[in-house]
Amino acid sequence: MFVPVKSKSSKQLMPTHANKAGMLIKKGLATPYWSNGIFCIRLNYATEDEYTQDIVVGVDPGSKKEGLSVKSEAHTYLNIQAEAHNKVAKKVAKRRELRRSRRSRKCPNRRNKKNRNAGKEKLPAGTRARWDWKLRILDWLSKLYPVTHVCVEDIKARTIERAKKWNQSFSPLEVGKQWFYTAIRKRWQLLTLQGWETKEIRDRLGLKKSSNKLSETFSAHCIDSWCLAYHTVGGVSMPENTDIFSIAPIPIKRRCLHREQESKGRQRNRYGGTVLGKGLVKNTLIKHAKYGLTRLAGVNAKGFFSIYTLEGKRLTTGAKRNDFRVLTRLNFNYRSGHSSQT
Repeated sequence: MFVPVKSKSSKQLMPTHANKAGMLIKKGLATPYWSNGIFCIRLNYATEDEYTQDIVVGVDPGSKKEGLSVKSEAHTYLNIQAEAHNKVAKKVAKRRELRRSRRSRKCPNRRNKKNRNAGKEKLPAGTRARWDWKLRILDWLSKLYPVTHVCVEDIKARTIERAKKWNQSFSPLEVGKQWFYTAIRKRWQLLTLQGWETKEIRDRLGLKKSSNKLSETFSAHCIDSWCLAYHTVGGVSMPENTDIFSIAPIPIKRRCLHREQESKGRQRNRYGGTVLGKGLVKNTLIKHAKYGLTRLAGVNAKGFFSIYTLEGKRLTTGAKRNDFRVLTRLNFNYRSGHSSQT
């Protein structure tokens, strides 16, 4: 196991062994901290030699699950299996439906605003969320490791005969992919491989991919992302680290400001938003006196808080403010995975 290291000047250094990190912490030469479930250290002394090696992130996009692997020539530091961000389009459609239904009611409402996006190049909300989710993960990984390269498995939209140009220009997949590639080139070196090239690398190394794409195992998606990283920096032909770290987008009800079903008195209860009051927001990592590490999910009219596990299971709806200690804001849900390749 390797621990990400940050210098005193906040520069990302090469990861170190867990034993060495523990020794530095024990001597007071480093300060431990957590970054969305990853244990890291920050050095307390100035370093002269800040030499770093090439570190690549292999990205295997998918419709439901995605794989990312962080690798140098010598070691595999982290394998991530992420759930795809694919629910925003339905939320936007429902928001439009509720907005149009309000306009037909006999009640005061504001005039339509001018379309501020008219004539501007923009992505559909669902497409932007899907590809921006990958970019957010890369940005988080670059704060842990000195990432230099990103290798992505290039995916293409289904091409209709006599309509190749139309697909490349208007397909949400193609448009979102090009936006993603442009954002990567601004910060890292981008490499792309076709799906059949990834399969050739996997077959040449004797690695077998699982047929169960929804399983939380290394062989489901991370095996492809590892092959992409291996193709970029080389190294040992067999992955020495097959543990996976599973993450998922936090289901924020930002686009649903009230419940669709009316309560008594034809009142629509507040439902969306992220602010809980008293300086607290949803999806904050807390340490509860009884349940340990949990996250805030809501607050009711009586002032009691709802807390959930990091996997999304509800624990209680009656937590008091004095029962927990606020730690940090979460960017996504996370949980440790398995080390088996089956």
